[in-house]
Amino acid sequence: MNTPSIMEESPIRVLIVDDSAFMRFTIAKRISESPRITVVGSAKDGIEALELIPKLNPDVITLDVEMPRLDGLSTLKQIMEKFPRPVIMLSSLTKEGALETVQALTYGAVDFIAKPDVKANMSAILDDVEEKIIVAAKAKVKKINRSAIPSIRQRNILATVPAKKVEMRHRNITTHDRIVVIGSSTGGPRALNTLIPALPIDPEAAYVVIQHMPVGFTRSLAERLHQNSWLSVKEAEPGDQLKIGQVLLAPGGFHMVFDKTGTVKLNQNPPMHGVRPAVDVTLISLAQNFGSQIISVTLTGMGNDGTTGATLVNSSGGIVLAESEESCVVWGMPRSIYEAGIADKNVHINDMSTEIVNYLKGTN
Repeated sequence: MNTPSIMEESPIRVLIVDDSAFMRFTIAKRISESPRITVVGSAKDGIEALELIPKLNPDVITLDVEMPRLDGLSTLKQIMEKFPRPVIMLSSLTKEGALETVQALTYGAVDFIAKPDVKANMSAILDDVEEKIIVAAKAKVKKINRSAIPSIRQRNILATVPAKKVEMRHRNITTHDRIVVIGSSTGGPRALNTLIPALPIDPEAAYVVIQHMPVGFTRSLAERLHQNSWLSVKEAEPGDQLKIGQVLLAPGGFHMVFDKTGTVKLNQNPPMHGVRPAVDVTLISLAQNFGSQIISVTLTGMGNDGTTGATLVNSSGGIVLAESEESCVVWGMPRSIYEAGIADKNVHINDMSTEIVNYLKGTN
């Protein structure tokens, strides 16, 4: 009698949308070599893509940012409203491309891939494409109404706060001040766009954010968050200090560490957990110097980066919060925190700012 074979998972169905015939062909050829992925079609622009999606029903879409007739951002908005599913953006390394990519990630794109400047560098991103498609296929994506899609608001939100009051809060931290350290990866920019603008200037704290991103994109993310938030947000530079009312975002391609005075130092030591910046690198350096002052917050992302650092925070008397499975795009990093048994609370992203404020006030 033959033993029944175990059913294999169905291949991930991918639709490739790109203005460049070369990119469409090259990506399709490469990912078709994987037994886990099948290319169900391709489109040269957003209009063609929107026609094909209901017919082909892809599991994942790779979407070029710059396209004729209907660009990537406009296409993404319609996909998330009409046919919500995981989307990976393909972006140029220009400043404009970086800004549009950050916007796409806050609109609901799961991840992005930076296009090489020249065709000769294509091989450098092809493995990345395959890996990110496999991760994206497992991501939770919800329908987004157009009215719910965030837009950049001018920083005149601070017009209601006296300038002197804001300046007073940009002071170096003391041994009595809290430091909120936020780590995120896949799905992170959207989660950060929900969390950071919701954080008030009072109660006082210094903030640090580590988002897995390559060189060239974290500055645009920092600028967008700065424009939308009560707090000041900047991409960290060597010599920056932990300051009350300020968010320091780790720059792409660099590990960020802090010394006992709260001063930023950047390095390009080997990646940890396959990434640089790594949450653990930053969190460990802070936990070693500021232990019980830290509130560690782990948001959506693949893998277990941040668990070692959060464990150290926990053992030092600090607070550890993790995003709940319900709101995570990818419940990987927070799941690792949960399974390690070190989370003080697991929190929906919409409630995270309230939880942080409660811990800062000492009401939890």
